[in-house]
Amino acid sequence: MSGADVNLVLRSTRVVTPDGTRAAAVAVAGGRIDAVLPYDAGVPAGARLEDFGDDVLLPGLVDTHVHVNDPGRTEWEGFHTATRAAAAGGITTLLDMPLNSLPPTTTVDHLRTKQRVAAPKAHIDTGFWGGAIPTNVKDLRPLYEAGVFGFKCFLSPSGVDEFPELDQEQLARSMAEITGFGGLLIVHAEDPHHLAAAPQRGGPAYADFLASRPRDAENTAIEGLIAHARRLNARVHVLHLSSGDALPMIAAARREGVRITVESCPHFLTLTAEEVPDGATEFKCCPPIREAANQDALWQGLADGTIDCVVSDHSPCTTDLKTPDFASAWGGISSLQLGLPAIWTEARRRGHSLDDVARWMSAAPAALAELDRKGAIEAGRDADFAVLAPDATFTVDPAELFHRNQVTAYAGKTLYGVVRSTWLRGERIAADGTVGAPTGRLLVRGH
Repeated sequence: MSGADVNLVLRSTRVVTPDGTRAAAVAVAGGRIDAVLPYDAGVPAGARLEDFGDDVLLPGLVDTHVHVNDPGRTEWEGFHTATRAAAAGGITTLLDMPLNSLPPTTTVDHLRTKQRVAAPKAHIDTGFWGGAIPTNVKDLRPLYEAGVFGFKCFLSPSGVDEFPELDQEQLARSMAEITGFGGLLIVHAEDPHHLAAAPQRGGPAYADFLASRPRDAENTAIEGLIAHARRLNARVHVLHLSSGDALPMIAAARREGVRITVESCPHFLTLTAEEVPDGATEFKCCPPIREAANQDALWQGLADGTIDCVVSDHSPCTTDLKTPDFASAWGGISSLQLGLPAIWTEARRRGHSLDDVARWMSAAPAALAELDRKGAIEAGRDADFAVLAPDATFTVDPAELFHRNQVTAYAGKTLYGVVRSTWLRGERIAADGTVGAPTGRLLVRGH
């Protein structure tokens, strides 16, 4: 071991590091990883040893797409319940989206309001995205200087009046402003004209809802986003990609040098349109869960690196808003606590490893947000870990979830991967389905 300050050693026969999975001992000092050492390295005098046997020691997950809805719509979720659910699911860092709370994170004053509300409630480390709306170009630089990690915009209606979408001219203006100070624009990419032209039939039939959100809406919006990013040399990120059709153009843009990254979500990668029962609006999200063949294309995009990250897009609501009518029901999937086992269940079936899962769900989201102390088990990083029993299974019981509203598309599914414990900066914050008191910190960009 490297120093007298080491106070904790975590040992496992399977530690997922940037160089692969191996037996190792991870020495922790002052809440950071001091060294990753051979499995049988000696334990310094006074240091505590935690031996996880064959359970896998993963880097704590980083979820950069969470709608906490606090303050203002706290009955939908809230910082206490969201971060508690995240901790139970192996997530040690999340970034909160700028909308569905009141106020939205579109000014520095609104950011300060959110920070005050979150500070005493956060079980895990928590940061914030800013919002780009038609009226706040002047607020973007001050928000960035105040510590938001980038800016989210919509290209079609967001579903809440206080967070309007950008038209193409407004998008270009906001993108130019953000590029001017080196920021990141993250985009809900669905084209409003394609949505308006699609058949809009209400009712319980999932096929009708799917027809109302065609892949062309995503593909056209992403094509336009690439054109703006190419012209402005902007850094952009496509949120919650559901259309596999868009992957070739994204890959081609990257080969040209366009600075574009992409995420997808557990629901697009593990659920299919074919399995959604009519009236089951717990499966409703925008863009929508698509067909199995499309899902195969998304997995190919993960395998070849076109899709960078897998994050939750946890977007909960109260139970009464999930009416059986797909047109009027709130759109959003609750999955914060279940993302790791959901993805691992499908990843293992498709021949992927936990090294892949750690890259998609920890390293890549941390890199996206430039969270240099998160995302890997290596010296100098925060001592954030998830301990996973990868071959153990459980059946999802909504009543056992920590989300404020126990509505989930995963109800009744049997999943591989039980999170045994979660560690934040060297302290165990969750174990065997129980979560301790809030000890998370608020994160600001650049610190």
